Amino acid sequence: MINAIIFDFGDIFINLNKDICANEFTKLGLKSLNEALLAKNDLFEKGEISEREFIESFHAFIPNVSFDEIKSAWNTILGEFPLYRLEFLQMLAGKYRLFLLSNTDAIHIDFFENKYGPSFTKDFYQCFERIYFSFEMGMRKPDSSIYNYVLKQNDLVAKNTLFIDDKKENTDAAESLGIRVWNLQVGKEDVVDLFEKNIL
Repeated sequence: MINAIIFDFGDIFINLNKDICANEFTKLGLKSLNEALLAKNDLFEKGEISEREFIESFHAFIPNVSFDEIKSAWNTILGEFPLYRLEFLQMLAGKYRLFLLSNTDAIHIDFFENKYGPSFTKDFYQCFERIYFSFEMGMRKPDSSIYNYVLKQNDLVAKNTLFIDDKKENTDAAESLGIRVWNLQVGKEDVVDLFEKNIL
């Protein structure tokens, strides 16, 4: 019986504008996030490099673009957070132990909190027993260590825990540890469809 649910954040609660973000960087002269930048992103999401070091890594490819322009383009990936998802989460909070587990960085979380303000942010965060951001943990999904850490720290039993994420590599990693999973298909499914999935 499921008594705990671990949620991803991006494309589960807040919509991600991946195409808009890519277009903004194209306007700045960057055609795509290449392997070097993706590697820096992984380090940034684990808190292993600073915000300045991460942003400056773009200058190797778009040297004439300002720090603020790069940061602004980076934040365009964060889209809308529909209120109905928050209301659904608030309903779940009285029935299950809830946790948030997100691969993210300090720039995005700061932007989210400022965009939506203290009231909305508080209403969202207080639904969770604990919130785990990769950049604060020094770990990222799909590393097995991050799932084991959350399970152990909260005395969760894998088979009684559901993990919801839109990336299959993340749900596959969790499933290999005995955690129940829902690999949510963005654009076809919504987190509020949970009770229709016959998982709980």
